[in-house]
Amino acid sequence: MSRKRWLALIAVAMLLVASLAVNAVTAMIFSNTSSFMGAPGQDWTEHLLESGDEFGGSIVVLEINGAIQDTGDGGFFAPTGYRHQMFLSQIEHAGKNPNVEGIIIRVNTPGGGVVESAEIHEKIVEAQTEYDKPVYVSMGSMAASGGYYIAAPADKIVASPQTITGSIGVIMESINVTELAENYGVRVNTIKSGPYKDIMSATREMTEDDRAILQSLIDESYDEFVRVIAEGRNMTEAEVRTVGDGRIYSGNQALELNLVDELGSLDDTITLMREHVGHFDVIQYEPHLGLPGFLSLSLKQLVSGTGELATLERILSTNRSPSLKYIYTD
Repeated sequence: MSRKRWLALIAVAMLLVASLAVNAVTAMIFSNTSSFMGAPGQDWTEHLLESGDEFGGSIVVLEINGAIQDTGDGGFFAPTGYRHQMFLSQIEHAGKNPNVEGIIIRVNTPGGGVVESAEIHEKIVEAQTEYDKPVYVSMGSMAASGGYYIAAPADKIVASPQTITGSIGVIMESINVTELAENYGVRVNTIKSGPYKDIMSATREMTEDDRAILQSLIDESYDEFVRVIAEGRNMTEAEVRTVGDGRIYSGNQALELNLVDELGSLDDTITLMREHVGHFDVIQYEPHLGLPGFLSLSLKQLVSGTGELATLERILSTNRSPSLKYIYTD
């Protein structure tokens, strides 16, 4: 390894130690304050988007930006995009807060995990049914597959004419490297407790029995997807299955198919919500950094400049296990 690489590794190690120390100190100092680190138990701060004419309440805007995957919210390699556990806590907080009159979710995602999408769906329905909060969805450039799954129960869905949505369905993928391994003289020895323990293994061909087992899982998740849309959009399951063959739709097409209610922007969605609940302040929940977050961000920037460490970071932060997904893949 070159001298520059060694210096970079030493710098990363020193920053790790320093960041650990600062994390410990700031956790003690700010644990009971809400100024710099946000309110206790919260990973976000409230940012005023628009002032309203009425007092005593607010409209909260939440954002889903990126793949809906629970990659973990802590550590030095914490994601800088969508953070699943934080979003769940945000929508739960907005639902329980008596001063919140309505919730708008800005969705810009190709979808993601089946479990994560279901968890968001559950929180949305909880805010509507238990706390009587109207929930509107504003679709960005993409709200496909799992992005549509979480939008389905909304009281109103607003999409841009150019939004890519739809992609209603479930997918599970794996790769097979058997021939490649053979070309390099690599043999994999597998000891297993049953014939299906290594199902979807990259080192053996998939059998018809394997495929049937996996297809049953896909069908089960797809049936749930259909149910959620039929219930949320007041459609029959037959109607949902007709449009839910995996294809994508533009916002214009989705409006014609009753998959969305209006065409417009986030500003239009805010206007619609204000017409429904009142002209209150519009608040957005935004993740805060604080000192530990700042150092974590600095660490990631440093790592991204070192090829080997950047590769390691991608490997560590990516779940490579086969899983069921409501996701649009291009």
